Amino acid sequence: MSMQIVLISVLVVGGAGLIIGLLLGVAGKKFAVEVDEREERVREVLPGNNCGGCGYPGCDGAAAAVVKGEAPVTVCPVGGAACAKAIGEIMGQEVGDTVRMTAFVKCGGDCEKSKTDYAYTGVEDCTMVPFVPGGGPKRCNYGCMGYGSCVKACAFDAIHIVNGVAVVDKETCKACGACINVCPKHLIELVPYAGADYHVKCMSSDKGKTVMDACEIGCIGCKKCEKNCPSDAIKVENGVAHIDYSKCTNCGTCMEVCPRGTIQK
Repeated sequence: MSMQIVLISVLVVGGAGLIIGLLLGVAGKKFAVEVDEREERVREVLPGNNCGGCGYPGCDGAAAAVVKGEAPVTVCPVGGAACAKAIGEIMGQEVGDTVRMTAFVKCGGDCEKSKTDYAYTGVEDCTMVPFVPGGGPKRCNYGCMGYGSCVKACAFDAIHIVNGVAVVDKETCKACGACINVCPKHLIELVPYAGADYHVKCMSSDKGKTVMDACEIGCIGCKKCEKNCPSDAIKVENGVAHIDYSKCTNCGTCMEVCPRGTIQK
């Protein structure tokens, strides 16, 4: 191969590369999407866990939604009050008091208190349990199966299986909602971190006899808690007690009168 052919090849390739580079540069400027400076600043404030607890596709999506006015400055449950305040300053908005929340598992039917109908040896994943006979080995079809789908979903190591039931560490929980979304029995809810001392550890809407046959602490809907609550903060609905934490004064009367020990501090 002659030197002339080599030089021509180099010039052709180099020229083509230069032209393509110029075209890409022009296209980049022409079709560039302008990003609001505030969006980048909000993104820097967000914790970066990309957990989806805000309801948007990661922290980038949350930042864009805030700047567009589609989401409040309190969009991030993980960042909490400090994050909301910082975003509020960027957006020029005042941020009121925010209530810290934590997840709570509405089941106390651990290995000692709940009864089982058979020994289960299949895939240990809560999302699979609805497809097995009887909805799982536990006699109570509403209770926690204890196979840890919520544990796997939590990015903050805030929930663990203790004696067959999921238990939340409220100090570590960021209230992102990942455990709530994955639980097939909808046993997990968000409650106030402070000022919510008493909880109903049951979700069963079965009749009293059926509940007692399945779990030692299941709610039988007797309404003693409802009748004795001085602040009208607890109601029995669909056979199970529910606490309205906006009314609850943490007096403990409901726990004292509960004959089953379903309400615990």
